Amino acid sequence: MAQERFDAVVIGAGFAGMYMLHKLRQKGFSARVYETGRGVGGTWYWNRYPGARCDVESMQYSYQFDDQLQQEWDWTERYATQPEILRYANHVADRYDLRKDISFETKVTKATFDESSNTWTVETDRGERVVATFVITAMGCLSSVNTPKIEGLADFKGPTYHTGNWPHEGVDFTGRTVGVIGTGSSAIQSIPVIAEQAKGLTVFQRTANYTVPANNQPLTDEYKRAIKADYKGMRARARKMPANIDLKFNPASAIEATEEERRKSYEERWAYGGIPFMGAFGDLLLNDASNKTAQDFVRGKIRDTVIDPQVAELLSPKNIIGCKRLCVDTGYWATFNKPHVKLVDVSAEPIERVTATGLRHKGKDYVFDDLVLATGFDAMTGALLRIDFRGRGGRQLKDRWAEGPKTYLGLTIAGFPNLFTITGPGSPSVLTNMLPSIEQHVEWIADCLEAVRSRGAKVIEATEAAQEGWVQHVGSVAGLTLRSTCSSWYVGANIPGKPRVFMPYIGGFPAYLERCEAVVKNGYEGFAVA
Repeated sequence: MAQERFDAVVIGAGFAGMYMLHKLRQKGFSARVYETGRGVGGTWYWNRYPGARCDVESMQYSYQFDDQLQQEWDWTERYATQPEILRYANHVADRYDLRKDISFETKVTKATFDESSNTWTVETDRGERVVATFVITAMGCLSSVNTPKIEGLADFKGPTYHTGNWPHEGVDFTGRTVGVIGTGSSAIQSIPVIAEQAKGLTVFQRTANYTVPANNQPLTDEYKRAIKADYKGMRARARKMPANIDLKFNPASAIEATEEERRKSYEERWAYGGIPFMGAFGDLLLNDASNKTAQDFVRGKIRDTVIDPQVAELLSPKNIIGCKRLCVDTGYWATFNKPHVKLVDVSAEPIERVTATGLRHKGKDYVFDDLVLATGFDAMTGALLRIDFRGRGGRQLKDRWAEGPKTYLGLTIAGFPNLFTITGPGSPSVLTNMLPSIEQHVEWIADCLEAVRSRGAKVIEATEAAQEGWVQHVGSVAGLTLRSTCSSWYVGANIPGKPRVFMPYIGGFPAYLERCEAVVKNGYEGFAVA
């Protein structure tokens, strides 16, 4: 039986996979997309936990490749909720008739490069085997759920939920007692909502996290018209910013400002809300003393909000602000003023075990009806390493990355010809507005495939030398900032045994874009094309 053949196989039907399919079609390439879920949306298909919403403003967290799409879609809130983002994803899939080339509820299990034919054989959990010249991964940076290895986890008799894989029908905690493990972004968003329903909520915190109020609000028609009239200008301004987000950035030094100037700037940012808080001063991630001024400001806000001084102290982060992803919340700290909400510090002594009725910590048993794991993801590499990729000589990707991920530009991997990774490790990805970063990668890959075809070539592959040079550059740039100084998922610290490597490129989107363009201008410098 002849195997189906495609120019490209795309893995994942989130925002990256959908746009990649659209671009491949535009350039005349045949493609098949494989998606584990029943629908499109990727991260926003799976992450349906209470309070889930984007931490980038909705008018910017959107595609820009088609101005008609920008003009016709109508966002309702400043920070869009998961349901609204998923509606947007489905609108895009319908608008460009993408579903006919997507195989849903199908997981890619293995992809093997054949050096004799210069093709990939892709296998799925449904027993399919297809052949493709190119394989493009679009599985997202935060899609491999991290389930903690806590003794007795399977012993709990009540329902156990993970924020990264929430029941699609939703969960009603009314009248229930709930235990939440974790205080990262998904916990900070979900805890206030769970607390509104539950009759009892106990939060188990290992590390306190910084969070800035979203100050979310409905978008007025006047505001939306103004943005849509200047979408091109807004996108251009964003491309010049490190995070690819159009925001007001103050290049001044925090430590050189007066106390009054600092307070004014921080208060203005706090009132505005969200991630732009880190743009209050230009050296917050470069200078310890400057960063401490922002730390002190946020801790002051916690003390002002949380009534119990001991709880306020536990909720006050001790690390550098911004070295972990800054969270955006709605009423998080105030939730701990509610009499039915308790905070348990597990930083010094970890949870002993999960029991049939709850969990045990420091010899004390906590009892609850439902357990919520807000324990995040095996970020950036987890999804890639779940698939058995085999490159030249049958070498497995997991072996090549045993000491940490190595890529060229976060786009390709030496020894794995014709394999592309959208927002892979070594790209700005999670340090930026993901939608525009995805678009830049998709467009670069599509142009690259077209260039290979126009040369009459069959193979494009990053050289070892180019890859090593990029890996060293990513590492050296990371070392210049405070972001690499703490244990975060940026370095894989949340996964036991994972190599400690700062995975995203911290040099900023403009510098990265310039490098990608230079590679193309110089005839795909750093690549072997055969």
